Amino acid sequence: MPLTQGGDAPNADVLAIAAHRDDVEQTCGGTLLRMAARGLRTAILDLTQGESGTRGTAEERGREAAEAAQLLGVSWRDALDLPDGAIENTLENRKKIVRVLRQVRPRVVILPYWKARHPDHAVVATLGYEACFLSGLGKIETGTEPYRPFKIIYASLYADVRPSFVVDITPFIEQRHASLMAYQSQYATQPTGGGLFVPEGEIRERTFAEARHYGLLAGVRYGEPFVQKEVGLVDDLTLLPVQSI
Repeated sequence: MPLTQGGDAPNADVLAIAAHRDDVEQTCGGTLLRMAARGLRTAILDLTQGESGTRGTAEERGREAAEAAQLLGVSWRDALDLPDGAIENTLENRKKIVRVLRQVRPRVVILPYWKARHPDHAVVATLGYEACFLSGLGKIETGTEPYRPFKIIYASLYADVRPSFVVDITPFIEQRHASLMAYQSQYATQPTGGGLFVPEGEIRERTFAEARHYGLLAGVRYGEPFVQKEVGLVDDLTLLPVQSI
């Protein structure tokens, strides 16, 4: 399915919501690639446009996000206008997300983990959850029909927490890396922010090492970790994956 930028959002099975353009590429890009390869429709909603970033401009990051979305095989991507570096969990901001949820109607929503170094990421975890709840309330009027996603999961790559499960991204590790490196304004070697950003030559080694770590936990080569708050359900014990011994 060709990428649609902005405008009316097509329905999607999986919607990843993140604070900044490039967050999804880092934390769940391989998972989106895997879902797309299975024939599922995927979408991304970035809540800010990157205007406060140390490197690059909002316009540059918008172009890079479109290129990355093509590499990730998503069907739709857009960015809201929440202030970069100062996202707040307000009713107005929840309603902005509700409008998207009711258009996209995803079964699964991916959010950032609720504890994070960057304040925006932690806020988005709560903001996104509450928006998912409000989206199902008929008296919250947005001009679209109420809809509530079935499942919310949290991308926990940078959290010091044991994942609930890991997605095998082994076949997609190179393309995931390519989607991250589409953000040349952020990751290309340059003097601006030299002390804050990982040197370009180390990005591949670090990201592959993180994916290798989580893959080893699940008995595969490369993986992305997630946390779910609810208890899992098993139908057949003989089909449980990941060998114990």
